[in-house]
Amino acid sequence: MSQKKSRSRGGGGGAAASGDGHEDLARPPPLQAVLLADSFTLKFRPITLERPKVLLPLVHMPMIEYTLTWLESAGVEEAFVFCCAHSHQVKEYLEKAGWSGKSGPGSMAVTAVESHDAISAGDALRVIYDRGVIHGDFVLISGDTVSNMSLKDALQEHMDRKKKDPLAVMTMVIKHSKPSILTHQTRLGNDEIVMAIDPETKELLYYEDRADNSHLHVTIDKDILTNNPTLQLHNDMEDCYIDICSPEVLSLFTDNFDYQHLRRHFVKGLLVDDIMGYKIYTHELRSGYAARIDNFRSYDTVSKDVIQRWTYPMVPDVVSSRDSSESRLHRQGIYKASDVTLSPSAQIGANSVVGSVTSIAGHCKVLNSVIGQGCKIGKNVLINGSFIWDNVIIEDGCKVSNSLVCDGVHLRAGAVVEPGCVLSFKVEVGKNVVVPAHSKVSLLPQPSNEDSDEELEYADTNSGIADSPPFSSMRSNGDQATVPSEEDELGTSETGTCGVVGYIWTSVDSGIMEEWRQSIAPIPKEKLEELQHAVPDDDRSEDESNNPTLPDKDDSSDSLVEDDDHISKFEKEVEETFQRALGGGVNRDNLILEINGLRLAYSLQHADCAGAVFYSVMKSALLAAQSSNDTLLKTTADALGKWKDLLRNYTKTVDEEMEILLKFEEMCQETTKDFSPLFPKILPYLYDTEVVSEDAILRWAEEKEHADESDKVFVKQSEAFIQWLKEAEEEDDEEEEKAGRSSSGRLHLHCWAKQSRCAFAHLLQHVLFRVYKLHTVTSVHCLMLVMVLL
Repeated sequence: MSQKKSRSRGGGGGAAASGDGHEDLARPPPLQAVLLADSFTLKFRPITLERPKVLLPLVHMPMIEYTLTWLESAGVEEAFVFCCAHSHQVKEYLEKAGWSGKSGPGSMAVTAVESHDAISAGDALRVIYDRGVIHGDFVLISGDTVSNMSLKDALQEHMDRKKKDPLAVMTMVIKHSKPSILTHQTRLGNDEIVMAIDPETKELLYYEDRADNSHLHVTIDKDILTNNPTLQLHNDMEDCYIDICSPEVLSLFTDNFDYQHLRRHFVKGLLVDDIMGYKIYTHELRSGYAARIDNFRSYDTVSKDVIQRWTYPMVPDVVSSRDSSESRLHRQGIYKASDVTLSPSAQIGANSVVGSVTSIAGHCKVLNSVIGQGCKIGKNVLINGSFIWDNVIIEDGCKVSNSLVCDGVHLRAGAVVEPGCVLSFKVEVGKNVVVPAHSKVSLLPQPSNEDSDEELEYADTNSGIADSPPFSSMRSNGDQATVPSEEDELGTSETGTCGVVGYIWTSVDSGIMEEWRQSIAPIPKEKLEELQHAVPDDDRSEDESNNPTLPDKDDSSDSLVEDDDHISKFEKEVEETFQRALGGGVNRDNLILEINGLRLAYSLQHADCAGAVFYSVMKSALLAAQSSNDTLLKTTADALGKWKDLLRNYTKTVDEEMEILLKFEEMCQETTKDFSPLFPKILPYLYDTEVVSEDAILRWAEEKEHADESDKVFVKQSEAFIQWLKEAEEEDDEEEEKAGRSSSGRLHLHCWAKQSRCAFAHLLQHVLFRVYKLHTVTSVHCLMLVMVLL
């Protein structure tokens, strides 16, 4: 991916000399940060054998660029980038991107700290301590973290605690998540975490993740319960891996050489250490975004968050303005560079990004995907839910689904890459070859000594070579495809023209059964069902009534705020799930299953789903560029028509239909005011598509009769339609009495014309119905015109 333009480096380094020595003494130490540019894991192999993880592109920009940019915006003045694996590449990037040697007011000085002996985060922090570069409190973060949060409040809390209690050495940033295994697996592919937190002081008292305890049997020391009269036990928090640390943290790592992992060893070690008495506190992120890219699934999720602008201002069109190529935002969340060559018959779907100097030939479909720079994509190619990096060649008729394709890969005509695949740098796939799901392919053979998830993330030249099978398991998609033998010279083998150039890697950590957990591919339906039913029904009901993290209903003001926050987070999760469905990442069969899982995780009612799903459908209509209210009305009608079956699944009672109307009011007044002038036109369409019933609309209007004038705005706007419904209901009741038969309670336009016993009405209804379908007039106008003429 492209490098960022060199930044201006300003004047000389350091503070200006002062004539008053006391002034220098009074100046507080600068805010510093330690950025770990090595994750010390193997989760991104085989890619990280050739390039460090922090330099892997995330929507056209290296991961570390997001982290450094955020640190600078958060007020950090000095950052020390610890690099181990491929350190020369990291240092070269920092130099070319203009970070190294930077100085001046408002800028952040970045220094690389290199060591080839570290094999863990603990070793890295011991090296930092030995260099003596940290002089005060500092931010500890990984170079694969994306955030736009304000650090001000968390820093202030940390400083205030230190003044009162010098043993408060660390503040961890956490954020609310869904209290469900389903959440952690479907969104970030990581382990569920259980924390015990003092609700008053926010002190962390207990920390456990599923990696340490697969059954999550929570065993809390009785001393914790004795010494803390109240505590909250959370499984609804997500660790952001952003820590504010006192200098004592570095000395603790130096004094304890068994501290290797930041959470598993250091955090849990401090929590059980009764002698030193050091304390760890938490800061809950209430607004803003923060997430760490730990595996391929979280890479997929965070990429989509960037595209959907949750990370603003770190979004493609803003970031590209610093680059040589400008990316522009188009309708439906589509980003394209200005110099893209796109055939008129090619289709770019929602939430997709296409990089500079890329050409896409006729009848191609790019859906919910990121295409890098300099790519050449042939005719009749389908790319769905995938990440195509730079300079990739995809010939005619290829299909790539939910996979990651690295720089320089060549897919020959008719090749198929099934979901969950990772094709590392310069791999070639021959004509009509099918790469099986969850395959990892690299030009480098698989090392044999992958026995620890803490192993350094680069190839050990002294290690043995495991028996890496060629693609004998691959099948041909038509013509016979041959495969190279292991004796062939990789990259130059002539058999690559019709087979595959590269080694297939086997899973060595948790086996094939775990591939779906951290893959880019959507989780299979049967796995979703297993996760959804992982917690027994009686446990769910017990959680709903006794979960200490839920707000106390007696605490009225705090409870209302927390309830609103709880529901808004649920709505955000539903919207993210719906956006993945729009882009093809979740099929419609699984969409309801995932939404139902979210509802159980948040302990909410069916009506809450109705409002959240309606909000997501309406929000999708706003993604398209709108030149006028008429255009927005047509786009909204199309969206409602497309997803009406999904909405009907959550509107099976009048109460649930009422939730749709109340949510629509709220949207028009607060979050999506573009719909406000269209309320009286969209309401009849909701009725005509049977999303809301006559009973729900009349009850909604009735409940507003004694409300404040400000709450009657949309009832008054819809007065003509509501009046028509009342009159139609009365006429319907009279006809029921005469005919002695029951009524369905709904009176559609065609039904009204049928019952009018007027031949003219039938003809007029037919004409107006065709006009209405063309969106020339609204259903209200049609109905009123018929009533006047008759």
